Amino acid sequence: MRYLMDYLIVINIITWMMYGLDKWKAKSGKWRIPERTLLLVTALGGSAGALVAMLLFRHKTRKAKFVVGVPVLLVVHCVAIAGIVVKILKMR
Repeated sequence: MRYLMDYLIVINIITWMMYGLDKWKAKSGKWRIPERTLLLVTALGGSAGALVAMLLFRHKTRKAKFVVGVPVLLVVHCVAIAGIVVKILKMR
């Protein structure tokens, strides 16, 4: 359980930073992080960090695959984590 929490903290911080970096690069006219990469880190557990970054940086808020996909992934992740927690608690 501890490893799961550590993983989720790290992946969400990384995801948040990547979205922020991509927004900065967009404003600066520099090379961008591919959307596929942003969605991948979101799907790998960074959905909370992605959603916070989207709202905080106002980034990717016009792209349907982000506006719909990130909240859907957050719900999926929450349900999966709840299921894992329930299984762990039942084993005790």
